[in-house]
Amino acid sequence: MAAAGLGVRAAPFTYAAHALAAAAAVMVLVWCTYFRGGLALEAENKNLIFNVHPVLMLIGYIILGSEAIMIYKVFPDWDHDTAKLTHLILHGIATVLGAFGIYCAFKYHNESEIANMYSLHSWLGIGTIVLYAIQWVFGFLTFFFPRAPSSVRRAALPWHALFGLFVYVLALVTAELGFLEKLTFLQSFLDLDKYGAEAFLVNFMALFVVLLGASVVVAAVTPADVDYERKDYDPLPNPEDYRLR
Repeated sequence: MAAAGLGVRAAPFTYAAHALAAAAAVMVLVWCTYFRGGLALEAENKNLIFNVHPVLMLIGYIILGSEAIMIYKVFPDWDHDTAKLTHLILHGIATVLGAFGIYCAFKYHNESEIANMYSLHSWLGIGTIVLYAIQWVFGFLTFFFPRAPSSVRRAALPWHALFGLFVYVLALVTAELGFLEKLTFLQSFLDLDKYGAEAFLVNFMALFVVLLGASVVVAAVTPADVDYERKDYDPLPNPEDYRLR
């Protein structure tokens, strides 16, 4: 999935994505610890249980998911098997963190006697984690173990990459809806200052996530800084076909 016609390389966008990811991680931790009181799996204050949810979802699906997508562009000269394994592990960790983050949201709702699955954010959230898990299992079975024949892998790769970007964008949309839903709740029912520091923090965090997603998508569809002999290069593990110049 390379868009060489854009006339740019992936590297500047990966640098921007790293910076935005670091900033977003700091923001969500500041929000949930300083403004929202902290993190806990068991607490009298059930809001502390909920706070685990945005931290894990952002660090898991968004940040680690971003790094997994960009791994071939961040380290274009890595041995393919190493890059593929790193890609698989990062997505696997993201899946586990995301699943636990969703568990924390359900735990908070159940212990607070709040209804589950009533918003578009929750619907898309469940759909995203299911699709994310399906994508990971498909990638593991097709490209890692037991690994499909090369002709099948070659045919499946563009669809795997395209579907992966779709799920990633879906995760971004779900995160944005989550920020909006939580901030609207705080402003409507807890009288949070609409122009206060916390509101600005959440809005800027949501903006950084949008910019992060845009950087990752552009990096994913533009060439890396290493040229391969084959113009139709795709990341299949065949070193004899893909020698560096």
